[in-house]
Amino acid sequence: MGRSHLSAREPVSRVRALQAAVDLADEEGVDAVSMRRLAARLGVVPMALYKHVVNKDDLLGGMVDTVIGEYAAPGVGADWKAAVRDRVLSARKAVARHPWARSVIESRSTRTAAVLGHLDAVSGAFLGGGLSPDLTHHAMHALGHRVWGFSPEAFDDSADPGALRLPADPDEQQQLVDRMRSTYPHITAIALDSGGACDADFEFEWALDLLLDAVGRLHEAGWVSPRRR
Repeated sequence: MGRSHLSAREPVSRVRALQAAVDLADEEGVDAVSMRRLAARLGVVPMALYKHVVNKDDLLGGMVDTVIGEYAAPGVGADWKAAVRDRVLSARKAVARHPWARSVIESRSTRTAAVLGHLDAVSGAFLGGGLSPDLTHHAMHALGHRVWGFSPEAFDDSADPGALRLPADPDEQQQLVDRMRSTYPHITAIALDSGGACDADFEFEWALDLLLDAVGRLHEAGWVSPRRR
């Protein structure tokens, strides 16, 4: 039995149940998480879990809360921009440790105390830096999913079997590139310049910094949204 499996002699609590569910999702994917599988992992009958977890939806929400609990607070004395950046990148590291978390976070319709606490902390970093509630409101909208450490893309090439794959033969490669260049010259130029691959972490941080710099400029200019004028 692995380290993450709990002994039947250990009392089951909500914290233990949620951590066991997170461990199971990390090992086998979130689709493997069920009340029956979790009960077996904890060494109890499924009905015993309902004292701690109401249902599958409550379980998934609690798993998200457990991941949020891993987010690190910014360093002492960090200015508002560094504080927001640190919180967002800490969330990104947590999502990287738990790849299943992204889809579960996106599926949540209920805001738990942990979810609200994270949103409050990020908003508080803006407000603590002197930004107005008005500008902070719009900045949070602009952050969107980035506040949870990921940014939805229009296409996920890594999971797309139809994504462009260069053939092994050099002559065939050149023929394909020539066809692409004649039909889609602009995206082909970008793809060739980037080597055909993107650094997801760099792109995420670049966009985050771009956004925060823009918010900073608006703050310095005393920007007010049209509805407040």
